[in-house]
Amino acid sequence: MSRSAREIHLIARPTGEPTADDFAVVERELPDPGEGELLVRNVVMSVDPYMRGRMSEAKSYAPPYELNAPMYGGAVGEVLASGTDDVPEGALVLHGLGWRDHALVDATSARRVDPHLAAPSAYLGVLGMPGFTAYVGLLDVAEMKQGDVVFVSGAAGAVGSLVGQIAKLRGASRVIGSAGSDEKVAYLTDELGFDAAFNYKTAPVAEQLAKAAPDGIDVYFDNVGGDHLEAALDAMRLFGRVAFCGAISGYNATDQVSGPRNYRSILTNRLTVRGFIQSDHMDRYADFQREMSAWVSDGRIKFVETVVEGLDNAIDAFLGLFHGQNTGKMIVKLTED
Repeated sequence: MSRSAREIHLIARPTGEPTADDFAVVERELPDPGEGELLVRNVVMSVDPYMRGRMSEAKSYAPPYELNAPMYGGAVGEVLASGTDDVPEGALVLHGLGWRDHALVDATSARRVDPHLAAPSAYLGVLGMPGFTAYVGLLDVAEMKQGDVVFVSGAAGAVGSLVGQIAKLRGASRVIGSAGSDEKVAYLTDELGFDAAFNYKTAPVAEQLAKAAPDGIDVYFDNVGGDHLEAALDAMRLFGRVAFCGAISGYNATDQVSGPRNYRSILTNRLTVRGFIQSDHMDRYADFQREMSAWVSDGRIKFVETVVEGLDNAIDAFLGLFHGQNTGKMIVKLTED
């Protein structure tokens, strides 16, 4: 059952913001699955800000994408042919070979998902890597405690929107979020239960954060960096904690991004600032699955997705992340219902 596959390849390393010229759609034949392999028809795939870093050769926590080769990332697909008794044909699996419509997947790197619990796309968001990032970043890295005041930047995105809700469920006294439009601000407060939110494009972040948290903050979950990080450092109470998840404001910068000018606040207020990636905390994954699945099932965690149709539009979906075109998780849907 060899299959023709369409893949998106990286053909040039971007300088600044990527453009369509940095990518190409390539078609090739996939062989039949061998022993321990699965031929998968991808149903949905993920685009995420971290992927921008893998397009560069700069040192990072993960190897860069190879040129003239398919990119990869989270995807959920249907098994068309199986080379193992452990995963039958017709099963839905989560795996890491996105950016293509069909993939030959090592069965040991695929995880079966339950379509009765949630739609396949949820396993790329709330029940997948972004959800786990939010969970472990807030609870383990930032060590959030009941009664803490929590500030989340990029709070309407796939990770930030979940951080704020988990904080409320775990007893935060006040949760504040920043977002890039008035509509997203309303979503945070009216739909997700944030206590306060502000549009970072309408006034300086430090000014708005001081108004939203006049008595300071205990936890900052950083998805943005830049002026958000500086504002948070100034707002931190003694022994505050920063979970440094991402810095999307500088991902497309062409010059070296400078550090926060007020870094001495880390000393003055005895802060803990920790960078992290979710894959370092896999010992907590079972806890996340159990707790998040229950929250989703009973409606205590809400989530939305921004869905783009078709592999040919995946690059536009990815670029849209840097222009605030998503609320919640950005998903590329690869098949029709």
